[in-house]
Amino acid sequence: MLKLSGKAMNKKKNSRGGARKTDYGPLPDLIGYQLRRAQVRVFNDFSRHMADLDLTPGQFGVLALINANAGLNQSELGNAMGVDRSTVVSVIDRLERLGLAERRPAPNDRRSYALYLSEKGKKILAMARRRVMQHEKDIARHLSEEEHTLLLSLLKRLAED
Repeated sequence: MLKLSGKAMNKKKNSRGGARKTDYGPLPDLIGYQLRRAQVRVFNDFSRHMADLDLTPGQFGVLALINANAGLNQSELGNAMGVDRSTVVSVIDRLERLGLAERRPAPNDRRSYALYLSEKGKKILAMARRRVMQHEKDIARHLSEEEHTLLLSLLKRLAED
């Protein structure tokens, strides 16, 4: 198992121009800190792959969930993503403005909307999926297949309630 030491994680120059090691204190041994560093790296790589599609990881997730669950409502989407309803509303508003998703009256509940991808949304999602698969290969390139499987398993366990 790889363990990064706080002393080996980063070098900065001191006031005289020489290399100075940054002491990270307890941070390298904190799960949250390492998850955040990894998340920043993953987000940056995702952004690089999606630059011309102008999709964020959250928007991709929303498109994928709507595509797989056509007709779900905003509350169901929020629950699936683990976000509050107001966050869902703003994401759907943006996806509607871009012509990628549609709100339609829910057939069984006049107070809510059913969510669907537009034809444009389906095309963008198909392009994005291919890029996401390449992105996944890129970020996991230093992991063996076993390590990749283990990492996903551990992250899923951490995300459980």
